[in-house]
Amino acid sequence: MGSTFTLPILLFLLAGLLVLAAIEDARTREIANAKTAAIVLLAPLWWWANGLSPWPDMAIQIGIAAAVFALFCIAFHFGLMGGGDVKLIVALSLWLPFGAFMAMLMVMSIAGGVLTAGDADRKEAGHAARRFGRRKRRDRGALRHRDRLCRARRGPRTTP
Repeated sequence: MGSTFTLPILLFLLAGLLVLAAIEDARTREIANAKTAAIVLLAPLWWWANGLSPWPDMAIQIGIAAAVFALFCIAFHFGLMGGGDVKLIVALSLWLPFGAFMAMLMVMSIAGGVLTAGDADRKEAGHAARRFGRRKRRDRGALRHRDRLCRARRGPRTTP
């Protein structure tokens, strides 16, 4: 149905929107609704360009998106995911066939686990450095206090 010229343009738009969303998420920890809405609104053009029929193909995509929304809303409710992540995953579920969507979720889970582990290591190293630094400051303070006490007991120094 769709032209072969439309597919690369739509993919380029999707990639651009995803890159912009990733940059915004990294900077502000939020994803603007406009970016997600644009991805959702471009999905029917993607379906048309790929020759999906309204029934059952497009209906299946919408059904998958509804199920994904319900599932990831539960994850959001329990604080396992952010709202921006949920809406972006639902928007992408409109673009991808079920098998490709499941593969994307697997890659996303593995990449998220690696990033979380790396972030935890970095935070732990920061905590250790701060603890060591505080301990060092406390030790210096204790040494100064001990020196003052020793001087007070000895009396003032006199030089011959």
